[in-house]
Amino acid sequence: MNKILIVDDEELVRVGLRDILKAHGFAPIEAASGKDALKIFSRTNPAAVLLDLRMPGMDGMETLREFIKLDPEVPVIMITAYGELDRVVEAMKLGAYDFFAKPPEIDKLITAVKRAVQKFDLEKKIKQLDTAVESSLEWLLGRSRAMKKVIEQIRQVAWSDMSVIIQGETGTGKSLVARAIHNESSRNKKPFITVDMGVIPETLVESELFGHEKGAFTGAERKRIGHFMQAKEGTLFIDEVQNMTNFVQSKLLRTVEQKKVYPLGSTKGVNVNVRIIAATNVSLKQSMRQKKFRADLFFRLGEFLIVIPPLRERGEDVLVLAEKFLAEAGSEFQKPVRGIHESAQELLKQYHWPGNVRELKNVIRRAVLLSTDGLLTVRHLDSSIHTKQLVNAVGFDNKILKPVVEINWPLPPLKDISAIAVRDVEMKVIKEALIHTNGNKSKAASLLQVDYKTLLAKIKLYGISSFAPSVTT
Repeated sequence: MNKILIVDDEELVRVGLRDILKAHGFAPIEAASGKDALKIFSRTNPAAVLLDLRMPGMDGMETLREFIKLDPEVPVIMITAYGELDRVVEAMKLGAYDFFAKPPEIDKLITAVKRAVQKFDLEKKIKQLDTAVESSLEWLLGRSRAMKKVIEQIRQVAWSDMSVIIQGETGTGKSLVARAIHNESSRNKKPFITVDMGVIPETLVESELFGHEKGAFTGAERKRIGHFMQAKEGTLFIDEVQNMTNFVQSKLLRTVEQKKVYPLGSTKGVNVNVRIIAATNVSLKQSMRQKKFRADLFFRLGEFLIVIPPLRERGEDVLVLAEKFLAEAGSEFQKPVRGIHESAQELLKQYHWPGNVRELKNVIRRAVLLSTDGLLTVRHLDSSIHTKQLVNAVGFDNKILKPVVEINWPLPPLKDISAIAVRDVEMKVIKEALIHTNGNKSKAASLLQVDYKTLLAKIKLYGISSFAPSVTT
């Protein structure tokens, strides 16, 4: 039963309104003054207020201002005497929901109260839904300031029909953002179709996107419905969009502009109603300057741009996401999970995460698989993150093979070493890795984040294959 606060210094008015509201299924609460009304308002959280404009002491206008400070969502209906139109206008400007002259017409007043309560309930549900959505997206993507900005962008663009480009390094969660936009949109009951331009052979891209007619080319034994038509009235997510050839870009541009698909082997266009979300791990603006990506297509697809920062720039998300992946992996492997030990948490926070969120997920999954009692410790984590990443891998003494500057393990991935004196630095880092692994080349390759064959080639190149005693594979 919705509570309605009646604020009027005249008892007869309060009693009359109370009986009327009760008869229509409301729960009336009374206050004889503005000061009393504020106390009751804070304590009872009414769904609407009937407020007399003219009262001794704190009048209706001042009381209205205080109500708005306490909760601007609660609708306030002003009750006023004739001849106070200027004050009524002021009250409406302040945020009053409606007003009635004394004595009010009962039917119209009750209708206004019902509408006010409906408005309040709807806004409360929307607010609760927004909070739930934000919480779920934070659980999915992270809670850092940078990701809260991304989440806000998702909410802003989702209910529009604008095309979106999502830009971010590999593994940052671009597909999750695309799916979140679709789920929060009015198309969420329709298909969400993903096409990865990085894995489709160039000769098949047109057919995959736009479809083909039977006999359109050698091997086309039957008609094929392309991804555009599969995503009818839904969302088409084009991943790695930068891999499109100029020819495919031109066909995509025509499809977007005309809202028609022309399957291979057909001259007849088919109308399509599809929202496009594209993702890229490079800067398309830079690709435009390099003439690798069409500017007109970029502006068609990029009506709204979302940039996802790498995990190394939002370190506070590491443990949030690690806990999420811990719970998921525990469920997947049907193993108990107790948490992550403090020392392991520190290592997770220190690591630079070149593979971003995807790498973090893989590390946690493997750790859960290795754990026996559900508590992840340092020994369960990959050797690649056992201490701080080496920031500067230069300054070794060649004779004694000890670093002039302190080395923190693990050694850096070879691909991250500065181009300056690469040969000298690589040789010394490989030697250090072999020492650390007691000459085990497989472990050294894992430590340096290179494949085994690459490490063997570099060992041979630098003539250090017999450097460490008892070198093993």
